[in-house]
Amino acid sequence: MNNDEPIKFSIIIPVQKINDYVLETCQKLGNLKNNNFELIIFPDAIDIQEKEILEKKLKARLISTGNIGPAGKRDLSLKYAQGEYLAFLDDDAYPKEDWLTIAEKFLENSEVSALGGSQLTPQSDSFWQKVSGAVFLSPLSGSALIRYWPSKQRCEVEDWPTVNFFIKKSDFSAIGGFDSQYWPGEDTKLCLDIVKKLKKKIIYVPDLIVFHHRRSGLLRHLKQIGNYGLHRGYFAKKFPETSKKFMYFIPSLFVIFLIIGLVTSYSFPFMINLYLLVIFIYSFALLFSTLMVWQKSKNFFISLMTIPYLIGTHLWYGIRFIQGLIFTKELKSKLGK
Repeated sequence: MNNDEPIKFSIIIPVQKINDYVLETCQKLGNLKNNNFELIIFPDAIDIQEKEILEKKLKARLISTGNIGPAGKRDLSLKYAQGEYLAFLDDDAYPKEDWLTIAEKFLENSEVSALGGSQLTPQSDSFWQKVSGAVFLSPLSGSALIRYWPSKQRCEVEDWPTVNFFIKKSDFSAIGGFDSQYWPGEDTKLCLDIVKKLKKKIIYVPDLIVFHHRRSGLLRHLKQIGNYGLHRGYFAKKFPETSKKFMYFIPSLFVIFLIIGLVTSYSFPFMINLYLLVIFIYSFALLFSTLMVWQKSKNFFISLMTIPYLIGTHLWYGIRFIQGLIFTKELKSKLGK
């Protein structure tokens, strides 16, 4: 870019330490069609060799933060970023080449404060990473589907993850940044502030694509899902404006039904038929889901393996949601603010 030209975008990546994914992301950013941006990476600490590679070869700026959470790192954008727009990426995600070009067109609208786009699983991911990603392609994942597979139409949204998120720096400043002690879930509060405090729009743009590496293995997948469930349950009472929605309660209601139905069927024989009917409907839904995922993934074995992943996802999310909703009085990240 021309050094005399004002910086349009500040791409922000919070990370604990530099890893191979970060290096990959930096290299991919070099392919962006719109090169009017700066790249700022916020690691806990800086290694001299990493600094040389990232700053001299890949044109990144590294700023050490100490042991603070992703929200706190992104809030440092208010101090260090020079761009008109902030583009938030996770350390294990990279965008398509037209990412900034598309974003700029929509951010020029004065009514629009922020943008979000879908996050696809990279082809380079392992089989089990692709299975984890394919779970989110299932219609049984609810309204979150457009976060993982591009919709055909743009729409307004009230909540969007910061793995692929743009916001005008002036608006980010107006609401004081994330100012959040939550992780994950810090993006829920940010979006709530945009919609309720600023009275501005967050637009989902289907063509705004990043590729996001998935968790490898069922246990790591469930750990991530469990964290989502815990925070969503807590947010249902803390931030009911956007988190107290019936769809978020469905997995928990399913878990409760399974437990109560199993216990009462011994005392009330008629419950056995109802219990088996629900299990049959759920099993049929899983098979239908497999076909839908197969249609998108183009891989039958990946689609088939989403069945145990989906069952585990629904049960563990439901349990952790209940924990967050009923039993969690205060929820803070173990990382510093």
